[in-house]
Amino acid sequence: MSIPKALFPKRAAAQAGTCHVVACLDRSEYAAGVVSHAFRIAQALEVPVTLLQVLEGQTGKEVRPDPIEWDLRRHEARRVLGKLSTAPMPSTATAEIKLAEGATAEEICRFTCAQPECLLVLGTHGENGSTPTGIGGTAHHVLDRAPGSILLVPIAASAASTPTYRRILVPLDGSTWAESVIPLATRLAKSARAELILAHVVPTPELTETRPLEPRDLELRRIVVERNEQTARVYLDHVRNYIAAMGIAVRVISMRSEDVRSALSGLIVTEAADLVVLSANGQGGRHHADVPYGSVAAYLMTHSAAPMLIVRPSTVAPEPMALTNVQAARLPAVGPV
Repeated sequence: MSIPKALFPKRAAAQAGTCHVVACLDRSEYAAGVVSHAFRIAQALEVPVTLLQVLEGQTGKEVRPDPIEWDLRRHEARRVLGKLSTAPMPSTATAEIKLAEGATAEEICRFTCAQPECLLVLGTHGENGSTPTGIGGTAHHVLDRAPGSILLVPIAASAASTPTYRRILVPLDGSTWAESVIPLATRLAKSARAELILAHVVPTPELTETRPLEPRDLELRRIVVERNEQTARVYLDHVRNYIAAMGIAVRVISMRSEDVRSALSGLIVTEAADLVVLSANGQGGRHHADVPYGSVAAYLMTHSAAPMLIVRPSTVAPEPMALTNVQAARLPAVGPV
């Protein structure tokens, strides 16, 4: 089987619209971990890093800021960021430092709206919250309003001073939205010499139960599930073969579950994934283009034990990969299953 050379471009950053990585920091203990992930991603994509910190003022509007105090805060912030701005060995890159003043979430969104091609690296929690589950208020507001892709780093993952991506999990549902992250995922895997794990969960279809299900209803559901499993296996096998031809270790996991979201969350743990790369939207993207995140991405934001690189493609549905056999694999099998 011939492999199209232009299938996965070397500069996946250009394909994803990323020209630099921006680490959003505060004064919390998790800031150093966020920076280390930012440098790791930037190294793989061969793009520069910017460290962004927002200095918030007093909440009361009647309180006028003390210019001397503000100057001291800026000086201290630059001193701390300066210590974090040098990439760990073997890289010798140095990050640019940016300071802003105002409400944290608003200033981060203002910065990214002016530069939508940047990739944000953001901790799930900051100095105002350290609960091990969910996400903090700042992260929630930024996710809701920032236009570009975001690497979301949970508390546990921020503890590692030098993160290593040995296993990268990529959820796929057969849609072009989910598929659009593969060039970026393969670029990261190649740089980190990581194993790619392509995960697909076949949902159990719901049947309206105004009355007890009859044997023919159960048989219909079984046929649908088996059809979807067969189509998914063919699709995943083709994608795996193309990625393996690039010299990247790749593995496929296909399973069925009544809840796709919790099944993927469990796979992240059982497979000890170091990074999850997924599209902000999947199958539902073609029906709800105005919704920034699909149900799977939104669920994993608060349940993933590993850092999540949430890729936000353009508002236009992405083009399918140039895989003739894969395109055919999306179609239902001809004849009885």
